[in-house]
Amino acid sequence: MLNESLREKILRGLAAQEGKVGFYYRDLVSGETLGWHADESFLAASVIKLPIFMYLAKLDAEGALSLSERVKVREADKVPICGALPLFTDEPECDLRTLCNLMISLSDNTATNVLIERLGIEAYNRGFREMGLKKTVLQRKLFDATASAAGKENRVVPEEMGMLLEQVYRREFVNPQVSEMILDTLLLQQINHKLGGVIGYRYEIAHKTGEDDGISNDVGIVFSEEPFITCFLGNETDVFKWENFIRVTAGELAGIAID
Repeated sequence: MLNESLREKILRGLAAQEGKVGFYYRDLVSGETLGWHADESFLAASVIKLPIFMYLAKLDAEGALSLSERVKVREADKVPICGALPLFTDEPECDLRTLCNLMISLSDNTATNVLIERLGIEAYNRGFREMGLKKTVLQRKLFDATASAAGKENRVVPEEMGMLLEQVYRREFVNPQVSEMILDTLLLQQINHKLGGVIGYRYEIAHKTGEDDGISNDVGIVFSEEPFITCFLGNETDVFKWENFIRVTAGELAGIAID
């Protein structure tokens, strides 16, 4: 449970951030919540990869596609790092499950674009609606400068990401097996300097990050003694200051005192 002083400290810290920031917290034992612009949409950066992955997992469970399906990653598909696929000197063939692993654990942008191409943008948005996402939207591939210049941006909502994560935690997304698979993949996350910056040595964190110019996001489940979900989204912000706030706040939410 949040005590009143910590609740007020978090809200003061959020109010002091530059740019547009959003926050969502839910104690998975008591159900207590705290939010700041939690129902507003934010530039997603790589957090859009979470609902993409979850929708593909849903389709696989329903038999609408198979994550065992293999596709070739063409040289023309490769976009700048994050990830591993741009480092390949050839055109590797991967199954969709491997592409999902790379998309989540290494935030591989090339893997993400290949997966977006597999279904198409409109199919994902229909799927997002099926998943209960109202404002989360996929509008372009990653590193699509033309679409970005036209104002097309991928957007996510703190509460909506929290809702997806809670379904996974409670093994209620599609079925327990699918939820377990998603959770296990999120636990492979290799970008751990934000939510895991203070508490990662002590607690497992199943999460997805997002970074771009002036953007830093991290949404996840923290398996502390009293597990909780927390979602931080920052746009047009002071990334250094914001990421330090994320680290400290995650620690305090987990009961670790930060000087």
